[in-house]
Amino acid sequence: MLPTKSLCLNISIDRLHQVPGKAEHFAIWVWNAPYPGGHVHHDCVLSESLAQTWLVWQDMFSPFSWSQSSRMPAHQVAIAPTVVVLSGNSGRLGATYSGHLMQQLGIDLWKWLFDGPIQNCLERSQGIAIGIGSNQALRLRLEVRDPDLILMPWEIMQPQIGKQAISLSQQLLFSRTSSDVAPLPPLRTEQCLNILLVLGEESTGQNSNGGCLKLEQEARLLASILENSVLNNTKAIGTLVPCQVDTLIAPTAAELISALESGVYNVLFYAGHGVPAPNGGLLFLRPGVTMNGTELAQVLTRCRVTLAVFNSCWGAQSARIDNQAIPRSSLAEVLIHHGVPAVLAMRDAIADQEAISFIEAFARALAERKSIDQAVAIARQQLLTLYKFNQPAWTLPVLYIHPEFDGQLLEVIPDITELPPDSPTSVGRPHLNAYLRPVGFTANNYNINSSLLRIGRAQKNDLVIEEKWVSQTHAEIICRCTSLSANGARPNYFLRDFSRFGTLVSGPNGTQKVHHDQVSLQSGMELKFGSSKGQAWEFVIGT
Repeated sequence: MLPTKSLCLNISIDRLHQVPGKAEHFAIWVWNAPYPGGHVHHDCVLSESLAQTWLVWQDMFSPFSWSQSSRMPAHQVAIAPTVVVLSGNSGRLGATYSGHLMQQLGIDLWKWLFDGPIQNCLERSQGIAIGIGSNQALRLRLEVRDPDLILMPWEIMQPQIGKQAISLSQQLLFSRTSSDVAPLPPLRTEQCLNILLVLGEESTGQNSNGGCLKLEQEARLLASILENSVLNNTKAIGTLVPCQVDTLIAPTAAELISALESGVYNVLFYAGHGVPAPNGGLLFLRPGVTMNGTELAQVLTRCRVTLAVFNSCWGAQSARIDNQAIPRSSLAEVLIHHGVPAVLAMRDAIADQEAISFIEAFARALAERKSIDQAVAIARQQLLTLYKFNQPAWTLPVLYIHPEFDGQLLEVIPDITELPPDSPTSVGRPHLNAYLRPVGFTANNYNINSSLLRIGRAQKNDLVIEEKWVSQTHAEIICRCTSLSANGARPNYFLRDFSRFGTLVSGPNGTQKVHHDQVSLQSGMELKFGSSKGQAWEFVIGT
């Protein structure tokens, strides 16, 4: 059975119009939903409470901003109060106050985005994901069109006190996106992590730990982290994938392009200095050599790199001219617009040790064949645990995913174990030609491949029967081969029942109920799963 299609809820937000000194009006709408009629629209204003909390957040948590003007968008200056007061003891700037601020802004953002029909659409979409079963997650992708809102930490949204922040959840996988994108080329699903690690010029100033890193030492450290994060994870023995890391230190643009074109890389990892600028920011490859996002996008899309990761400052931040943010100008946005499937960048400056902790957990999760958005959520949880909820580290990584991409970097191991056709154990096995077909519908045959057919209401089954009396995992038909010296191996088929209400099996000797037991099957028998009122299925052994 093919994997269930990813369920996505895509939401956009943009400013409608602006009147100086007055509250602004915004439009929020759903442009992709997992059910018909989910494309709803809602108009709202930026509340004074949210504007106040956002200003306090910036004063407390954005000490490394690349320009002071970027910390307060022009439209917020117009409505910002002179004195900002939050509930609680605002004079105590300790863990309690910063944690309260983090939580308050997360709740305010949630209430603003998920209001009216948008909230109803989210709840219904979550219900559909739960109803499908098999731990199916709903992917929530947010498009922020107003560049002044890009800076907001949407990743910390939470519905109420005590609830998990949206970007930490494994059931509601959060990322940012854009609807204005080039189509994705055909993607290849890889069997291993092939990473091109590029070490660019370090910032000319001091880094967050008070010193400049040595590029060669950093390259060895990062390569070791990426490779060892995969090898040292004993929890996933048997599911881990090989990890190959090739390193470029302070390359020229031509050297970077040549490396990408000559190798088969599914991940580009850049560590070095970066600043916001038009056309996708600037990456400093070496003294005097820079590359902007538009230039980098050409080679990444041509070489079909699936994931680009930037351990540099402000890769998810828009450029500004005369205190006006430029739409669609951040490095992450530009790469997504050109058709790069997934981009992970930093909203603000990040300390070296924080970045290393994130990289370790992220690489380990990818090697466990987690999807990219799942891996980011897991690595974000690691940052929160190590550096605390009331500190900004866990809020800094920002993930953008192309709307046509399901987020799967590596091939997923199927639930059913299949015998390879060239396996020595397949010698002497007979050709299987048995199947189930619904009585009255001769065109629909469900073959018993690989000696097993799983039956039930859950979508993970090979045969899904959506009848209310059918259990999620109801029964299975298996084949056992009996060896006959003269005629080789002969297949024998059995039905095994695991259900709540049993399976009715009708044959030449009448009808019997099989409940948590097994019975031999003969060609021509009829089966009903859970109830005599259910659809009848005929078991057939072909010739």
